[in-house]
Amino acid sequence: MTPGAKQTLLPFASSPSYTLGVELEFQTLDNETLNLAPLAPILLENAPVILKPKITHEWIRSILEIRTGICKTLRDVENDLLQTCSIAEELAADNNCLLYAASLHPFARSHDQLLTKDPRYERIMEELQIVGRRFISQGFHVHVGMIDGDTAVRVCDLIQPYLPLFLALSASSPFFQGEDTGLMSYRTKLFEALPLAGIYEPIGDWENFVSDVWQLQEAGVIESIKDLWWDARPHPGFGTLEIRACDLPAQFGDILGITALIQCFVATLAESKMVTTSCNQQFLRSNKWQAVRYGLDGSFFDPLGFLGEGKMSIRMAVCTLIEKLQPMVQAFRCERYINMLKRILDHGTGADSQRRIYAKTADFKKVVQQLHEKFWA
Repeated sequence: MTPGAKQTLLPFASSPSYTLGVELEFQTLDNETLNLAPLAPILLENAPVILKPKITHEWIRSILEIRTGICKTLRDVENDLLQTCSIAEELAADNNCLLYAASLHPFARSHDQLLTKDPRYERIMEELQIVGRRFISQGFHVHVGMIDGDTAVRVCDLIQPYLPLFLALSASSPFFQGEDTGLMSYRTKLFEALPLAGIYEPIGDWENFVSDVWQLQEAGVIESIKDLWWDARPHPGFGTLEIRACDLPAQFGDILGITALIQCFVATLAESKMVTTSCNQQFLRSNKWQAVRYGLDGSFFDPLGFLGEGKMSIRMAVCTLIEKLQPMVQAFRCERYINMLKRILDHGTGADSQRRIYAKTADFKKVVQQLHEKFWA
């Protein structure tokens, strides 16, 4: 099949540049036990009409995904999520459920969770076995509109070395099945156990991406691009670049701040003259591990030199990135949202909050309770 013929099989639906879409995967908890409970199907069934287009099921029945529509600005994202999350919380309360924002529940057991009834999920679970049964994490995805496939691929390649910065800011999964993992984002390690997940090879251009997807489908490796669980990937159906590396932040302001940073960085890279260059994959793996293990206190080496030469802390790398992005921050008039990152930089992430609460209480239920109370703070 010729390259042109292949591309007609996977057209890129161009979007207005730098529009936004956000997906949040909330845990559904029993109101009394605060344990994971398979309540998402009940919430979906009982949802009011206004809410139905904004919520959907996920991998297990104790996850409810909330998503925005297409948003032109960060203010649109904020208003969309405020309305949807508020209605969803009322729906949850009416069904003895609590919606919880973190990427792993601190004491729930993976073997107790129920798979969502879906042919694709059932096929994947049959393949993954214990890897799939342990995969009870929640994520936070940001879509940024791209004018064409080549731009989406170029930015996807360029942004990969910096994805650990977003991961470190969002880290919220230190506990798993009643144990402190010693990591800031154990979700990431569960996710990396999936096939075709995590760090990806540089793509080059849209023609290469289409060819790669076509070959993988022809070989029976994947059924669709949904089976490419990369940390970032072009989304041809939406006409976006999808950033998938993040944990689900524990506070609403953190979600908005990280979304603003992603939008500004994607736009800056898209408008730049930077071209895709291959870099040592070991730098990418090391940087990602530092974010997983230490969060903002980890170390970072910039293989492309955009943030400077030599090793720096992830916290310093984030601060430098914010400075570099100021022209785009001003162009998007999103200073208020970027400033929300100061709370994370000064006081820590959701993972830090969970550890502080547990250090004081030695009670995982109090961790859930108190973290939930801080979501809108």
